[in-house]
Amino acid sequence: MTEETIATGETDLARHSEKMAKKKAARDKIMATKTGEKGLIIVHTGKGKGKSSAAFGMIFRHIAHGKKCAVVQFIKGAMSTGERDMILKHFSELCDFHTMGEGFTWETQDKARDIAMAQAAWEKAKELIRDPANSMVLLDEVNIAIRYDYIDLAEVLEFLATEKPPMTHVVLTGRNAKDELIELADLVTEMELVKHPFRSGIKAQIGVEY
Repeated sequence: MTEETIATGETDLARHSEKMAKKKAARDKIMATKTGEKGLIIVHTGKGKGKSSAAFGMIFRHIAHGKKCAVVQFIKGAMSTGERDMILKHFSELCDFHTMGEGFTWETQDKARDIAMAQAAWEKAKELIRDPANSMVLLDEVNIAIRYDYIDLAEVLEFLATEKPPMTHVVLTGRNAKDELIELADLVTEMELVKHPFRSGIKAQIGVEY
């Protein structure tokens, strides 16, 4: 390695260090203004995979910090999932887990029963959200129940706006989140479908989908 090459490398490193130092200073300045805290309304929607998975990631973060939380599953109750089994077996004292749904409408083929189950799930959800002991409540696939009018959207919006405790986080998952819910939310993530193995004939697999 020549002296010229070494000098060029040292110059590049110095420029990089200077650039990163400026970025850090700018970032620190921005972060210094972010001092507020509040209970967030969080929406995970979109056609892509990962809505519930990301939500359960936050539930497990709560568990890891010893914070009380709760889950209400509006649709997926017909099948066992890894996250539900683990929570019920190991973390039930920190996370209340309520499986209220019995599957999608095309599986149950009983709309009246689906509506009744969704309504019961919503009542349980309100109870858990009102409880100040719960730092986070996950309403898994509630957007599906709202989409099919199993639950009244206006009631959900009114409850979240007026009865949710100030420091309680509420996470709502499922495709086709209503525009009004997106407007009310503090954090919205839309999972975009780029590629999915299901389209290539691959079935849902343990440890990936459930």
